Amino acid sequence: MNGKLWTRDFVTVSVINFLVFLVHLLLMVIIASYAVDKFHASTSMAGLVASVFIIGALIGRFATGRFIEDIGNKKVLMVGSVFFITTAVLYFTAVTLPLLIAVRLLHGMAHGIASTATGTIVAKIIPEGRRGEGIGYYGMSIILASALGPFMGILLIQYVDFKVIFLVSSVLALLVFLISFIVHEPIYKLPDHHETKAVKRFHISNFFEAKAIPISIISLIIGFSASIVIAFISLYSKEIHLEKAASIYFVISAIATLVSRPLAGRLFDLRGENFVVYPCIFIYALGMLLFSQASQGITLLLAGAIIGLGYGNFMSSAQTIAIKAVRPHRFGLATATYYVFLDLGISIGPYLLGSLIPFTGFRGLYLLMAALAFITLPLYYFLHGSKTSSR
Repeated sequence: MNGKLWTRDFVTVSVINFLVFLVHLLLMVIIASYAVDKFHASTSMAGLVASVFIIGALIGRFATGRFIEDIGNKKVLMVGSVFFITTAVLYFTAVTLPLLIAVRLLHGMAHGIASTATGTIVAKIIPEGRRGEGIGYYGMSIILASALGPFMGILLIQYVDFKVIFLVSSVLALLVFLISFIVHEPIYKLPDHHETKAVKRFHISNFFEAKAIPISIISLIIGFSASIVIAFISLYSKEIHLEKAASIYFVISAIATLVSRPLAGRLFDLRGENFVVYPCIFIYALGMLLFSQASQGITLLLAGAIIGLGYGNFMSSAQTIAIKAVRPHRFGLATATYYVFLDLGISIGPYLLGSLIPFTGFRGLYLLMAALAFITLPLYYFLHGSKTSSR
């Protein structure tokens, strides 16, 4: 294994990413309730308040991928962190429902800018020979935030006012801004003059990295199928009378990902992406199948561990694949392309798949998503896996 991984910049950027996602997930679990309690919003409008954040994140990622190399990685991170803390404070000024929706959209944009910047920076500071392992460890910041953020939100909403929650998120956003100062600009060889000129002309390649699109399509499908777990687990667990098990489902899933990710990252670097990705997709599909048939708490939690093992390690592997085939000056676009596709799948999944529940029921819907995951295996082969085998 080549190069030092655990540098100060690697740890710092991972902490920043953790805080960015922690704020996002902390607010995500309470914002719909806030819209209903404060503005008497309908269920559909409360859903819009929650989901418009993702639209903002897509806009932020799309713009960041185009301009990050022109402006500079650290400058984009600094701008994103200033924007991030500003939008966190703006929640106090959202005195009407339309203003709250606007703040959520802006906050999503700030999240997209900051998280794309951290993903680009970390890709450049990880030694090339340890990229799978490094992205795996970096991805733990999101897994930890996914476990701690909702827990903090649910805990705080029981004991304190919403304004206190907004204050907590503002303090966390301030930490993002302060920590950003100690990040160093990654150094790498710039492209030649002609390539730089080409980047400045308007072209679709200035907004998407073509080499990252095949694996990003796979990530969209996996994210699309997995989105209904977090969206409907409370309703599903209530229907099958497993609410207590569901309350710790995401903790179990996060632990399974955290424990397995270091090994998965090393195997990615040593044996190649196909050695990791095929088992991850297969394991994820098995987890969804078990989840669809759960009738006891232990079965539901076992499904959570299996899904965490497959889904969590697939996502870190997919992000590594998205950047490994491009030159460093395209890392920003590759990172943005990957996240745009993933966010799109996660955001449209609950809306489109939720309309099927009256016809399929929850078990039927999760069973369909397990089948979709199995179908993704040959699709991955045609889009990426076969090309990797031939190299």
